[in-house]
Amino acid sequence: MEENLNFTIEELGKRTILSPIEMSKSKGDGVANYVCDEQYIRLETVVIPGHQHLVKKSQALQCAGPREHIYFAPAHVHAGIVSCGGLCPGINDVIRSIVRCLWYRYGVKRISGIRYGYLGFLPEYQFDVMPLNPSVVDDIHKLGGTFLGSARGGGREVSRIVDTMERLNLNMLFTIGGDGTQRGTLDIAEEIDARKLKIAIIGIPKTVDNDFAIIDRSFGFNTAVAKAVEVVTAAHTEAVSAINGIGLVKVMGRDSGFIAALTALASHEVNFVLVPEVPFNLEGGNGFLRHLEDRLKKRGHALVVIAEGAMQDQLIKEKKHDAGGNVKMADVGTYLRSRIIKYFEERKVEINLKYIDPSYAIRSAPADPDDSIYCERLGNAAAHAAMAGKTKLIIGLVNNEFVHLPIKTVITHRNKIDPESSLWRDTLDAVNQPARMVNVFNAYNEKN
Repeated sequence: MEENLNFTIEELGKRTILSPIEMSKSKGDGVANYVCDEQYIRLETVVIPGHQHLVKKSQALQCAGPREHIYFAPAHVHAGIVSCGGLCPGINDVIRSIVRCLWYRYGVKRISGIRYGYLGFLPEYQFDVMPLNPSVVDDIHKLGGTFLGSARGGGREVSRIVDTMERLNLNMLFTIGGDGTQRGTLDIAEEIDARKLKIAIIGIPKTVDNDFAIIDRSFGFNTAVAKAVEVVTAAHTEAVSAINGIGLVKVMGRDSGFIAALTALASHEVNFVLVPEVPFNLEGGNGFLRHLEDRLKKRGHALVVIAEGAMQDQLIKEKKHDAGGNVKMADVGTYLRSRIIKYFEERKVEINLKYIDPSYAIRSAPADPDDSIYCERLGNAAAHAAMAGKTKLIIGLVNNEFVHLPIKTVITHRNKIDPESSLWRDTLDAVNQPARMVNVFNAYNEKN
């Protein structure tokens, strides 16, 4: 994959200002070192002994961190921070980290929070900017949601957004959001280029679904899995306590079933995991409902976890989009619940089904310690990148290293579960469901 990707990072200009952060230039003196632009890691870690693995500079990932020389004079900086799209554990942690790093490490004293996403840039909404400083943000990491507020939409008003940025005299903008947000971020950056403005644009990837390409994981994902496990444990208790008890839990995952898969791996109580990446039939001899029936006959209870994006190709009759540009999905959880009930009613089999949809409770939770640490480091890296005059990039963790990634490269595709991967293999081992719940006849018809 790396041969087709370009990881070159754009910069606003030459860095001539000595950083106010006192760090070391050499190793072995017990003081943290500056990061130089020639520090890279490679994306692919698989090697073939005896073969050369040369990497072009454009295929290497530039390491994130503080530079010895910076582009912006801290006293002249006005930084903006905006959070867009749906909620996700850890947004406040990222905001807090950016503010504190800019304030304490660089001496930047003018930091503004843009309220309610990109709509906060549009004059007709009359949202005042929120002055940010350490006193304002010190305790926000204890809260779920986003301190600045969030909204979908507005990202297509690129020219008007940049007009507002000019009026505010912003030198840098930090955008916290998912795939749609970062597409808007790139459009904003391109408009800034067209106007020949010197504004650094830095993205921090936010998607609870963990579907950003290239990066190891998105912040908030681990918290989401931990909260989902708690719900699955409750559903399992309900199932085992009833005659032919069935626990059905729907979790988030529009195009990627990572929350569902990892929840199953962590809980050890799930019997079926249904994700968008792995098609399945409901009816038929090898369909899901037949296997669910067999499970009840053998064990007297069952636990099913389904990702919200599963079966959408069968349920959506007409594609409609929300304000953020996402396809509006059918409620697969309630649909599957009704199909399960109907299936067993037709067979006159008594079941006790408990359906739980914890999606909004999960995404609005505060970050757990692991995600909180991750967010702190993402925010620091974002502040360092902006002060160095780097732009059009996303901060990401790749092979356990914080790196700069061009927004354009990251949004080319989404991260999805590979049905042939070790992750899905281990998930199947954990739940003991068939590798494929597709009837041979239907599978043949789909291909022909």
